[in-house]
Amino acid sequence: MLKPPQNVKLIDWPTSTMWFDEDGVLYSVPKPNVPQPQHSKEEAEMEMEKFRNLVGHKKTCMILLTDSTAPPPKKEDRDWIAKELDSITKAMGIISTSPLSRMVANLFFGLKPPAYPVKFFSNAADAKKWIKQYL
Repeated sequence: MLKPPQNVKLIDWPTSTMWFDEDGVLYSVPKPNVPQPQHSKEEAEMEMEKFRNLVGHKKTCMILLTDSTAPPPKKEDRDWIAKELDSITKAMGIISTSPLSRMVANLFFGLKPPAYPVKFFSNAADAKKWIKQYL
């Protein structure tokens, strides 16, 4: 399990807890038992703008822990999500210990390949070693 270090400022997001490490890498861990909200297009755009403000309107390296309970995005949302992620992501390491969550993430990235590097890991240390090359 990925846990935040003691010395970081935690960012409370509706479905996850996030923090930046000393190198500026954004970590995100889903909150347990919190269902993914069904946003309207306008609400999703507002959430994305809040996220852009959070990362400083620049591309950011991210390490994310996958959530095996999160459903894959709807087809009509996939292109928009992929475009938005392309605009803010420099590189993404995905930590997955569940074959189901890895399958869902692979499905998303397989249907809409990202413009940034993505790699799957089983632990945060390996993800951090890999992502350092993009800092």
